[in-house]
Amino acid sequence: MSGNTLGTLFCVTNFGESHGPAIGCVVDGCPPGMSLTEADIQIDLDRRRPGTSRHVTQRQEADQVEILSGVYQGKTTGTPIALLIRNADARSKDYSAIADTFRPGHADIAYFKKYGARDPRGGGRSSARLTAPTVAAGAIAKKWLNEKYGTVVRGYMSQLGPIPMPFLSWSHVPENPFFSANDTVVAELEAYMDQLRKDGDSVGARIEVVAEHLPAGWGEPIYDRLDADIAHAMMGLNAVKGVEIGAGFHSVVQRGSEHGDEITPEGFLTNHAGGILGGISTGQPVTVSLAIKPTSSIRIERRSVDRDGKPVMVQTLGRHDPCVGIRATPIAEALLAIILADHALRHRAQCGEAAA
Repeated sequence: MSGNTLGTLFCVTNFGESHGPAIGCVVDGCPPGMSLTEADIQIDLDRRRPGTSRHVTQRQEADQVEILSGVYQGKTTGTPIALLIRNADARSKDYSAIADTFRPGHADIAYFKKYGARDPRGGGRSSARLTAPTVAAGAIAKKWLNEKYGTVVRGYMSQLGPIPMPFLSWSHVPENPFFSANDTVVAELEAYMDQLRKDGDSVGARIEVVAEHLPAGWGEPIYDRLDADIAHAMMGLNAVKGVEIGAGFHSVVQRGSEHGDEITPEGFLTNHAGGILGGISTGQPVTVSLAIKPTSSIRIERRSVDRDGKPVMVQTLGRHDPCVGIRATPIAEALLAIILADHALRHRAQCGEAAA
């Protein structure tokens, strides 16, 4: 299997399976001399890990990260940073019933068609469990970006199923299990999720992620545009079916007189471009919106086929997120940070420190 590495100069290679002994990644290209401990990484892993509320999978994983290389006496050395997260609470027997069938909406059938075999335990390589190493790598990127440029990357959920959550304050985000920036809707969200779990069904979500305080000039036109690389990375996140930069699809109904962000000596008046023009950062906040589909593993029986192409009814039991979007915010932050760190290094390599 190829396609497991993200980035050009700041590279992240992801490995493991949902029910294997461990998962992890290798981060290559992190500049030397940055203070880094496991505690720096653990903060974001704790935000993503399962079992944190009744609204997500009850798989109990501590997700304790181990730094195996690339750090000496508390500082990065510039060599590859190997990160390991051991799996401790896999229940493979929950998947025995679907070992020879395919869940509608899941990657099961695509993996089988491509490789002629698949690991059904927790989805194997296609599991969202593999986002934990991404979050760990993203924590390193976020720390470097903040120390080098003052860049802050953060996100929130703006919609869960049919329930919109207008932004109120960043201070609300860490205070509820939905990463909502609007605490007035939390009770409604909890009631909705409780009923959804009783129904044995699932739902999608919308996630917003924002990078602030980054310089202008990052991005490599024409084929490695900053927004193109962001979209590429975000579409690599499990269950993402749509990515918007700035106004996104709303730009369809805007006129040029509205969409084009006017410029004054003090800066831009609006940010419909989402902080990127011509594939290059403008110095404004980079804004990204993700559409996440409903979880494919549900208790409701649905039509499918088995390995021989014969019709069957499929029901998925076990511990699953009724909305994978609830834990997606730290992952989206990590992916954006990885892309920004990569482009920061690429810009520095081509244009030098003065241009950054």
